[in-house]
Amino acid sequence: MFIHNNSSLAEIATLLRDSQSVVIISHVRPDGDAIGSQIALGASLQELGKEVILINEDGCPPSLKFLLGSDKVLIPSEGPIEADLCIALDTANHDRLGASCVEALKFVKPVINIDHHITNEGYGDFVHVDPDSPATAQIIYELISEGGFPLPVVSRDSIFVGISTDTGSFRYPSTTARTYEIGANLLRMGVDCGALSTAIYERYPYRRIELLKKLLGNLKMTADDQIASWCLDLKTKEELSIKPEDSENLSDLIRGIDSVQVAVFFEELKGGSVRVSMRSKSVNSADVSVICSHFGGGGHPLASGARVKGELHEVEENVLNKIHDTIT
Repeated sequence: MFIHNNSSLAEIATLLRDSQSVVIISHVRPDGDAIGSQIALGASLQELGKEVILINEDGCPPSLKFLLGSDKVLIPSEGPIEADLCIALDTANHDRLGASCVEALKFVKPVINIDHHITNEGYGDFVHVDPDSPATAQIIYELISEGGFPLPVVSRDSIFVGISTDTGSFRYPSTTARTYEIGANLLRMGVDCGALSTAIYERYPYRRIELLKKLLGNLKMTADDQIASWCLDLKTKEELSIKPEDSENLSDLIRGIDSVQVAVFFEELKGGSVRVSMRSKSVNSADVSVICSHFGGGGHPLASGARVKGELHEVEENVLNKIHDTIT
């Protein structure tokens, strides 16, 4: 764990109260936890009368635009942003904030780093990393509670979505008793669990199914069927007009094969690199955050990733060999 220091939520709440303008950012290719955390904290601070700017290198993915307040998440424009402080959410590595976001915010100080990844490198002036929390959205709920900040409907729904997506709908091992308590509190406040869950898990474009057909066609089983992997090349992405969110969580399907201990998704990116997304069935099988750190990435013991320079099948071979060495 690379955390340099841990600022308390009370200390961070004081910093937020004393500021007038706040910019909130999260990682590239944002997921439900990143966007949900941004929207939730931003809406709460706006209720306090703060000027709030939400930016993300890739903006809000179409799959999350059902969220109230999603239109507030903007791609940074050219030129520096002025604010009293910056809050980076759900982002373990500074580079994953994205080059244009980093450039736009280079004059904003202090930077507050709030995250739940055990591999967080501890960037920023104030750092609060809780690896025992299953989602950054859960930390945002605790921050809002600690500060006595308002929890409007926008924040309520976004926290629920952030927690749900990062816990696999409250079923991953990282889910705690406190997670269920917060979920219950949100339901008492009026969260429509059914409607939000349908929007998260049961609405996707047909091209996602076309992608799944392609991936299943190149499914590879190795290490006595303990490792399942598949590859997505640039040609297929262009043929199917694949968006980044179309491939999210598809690896959970092959992780579910009874013999499989580790599932890996390799995605060829423009510029000669490969996105590696790795899932483990249990820490006893493999801590994939350790494996991904070998390739410059990180994340959680059961769900991690990395961006690796190199040709698709070369990266695939190197990563699979590393996994094989770990689990056999």
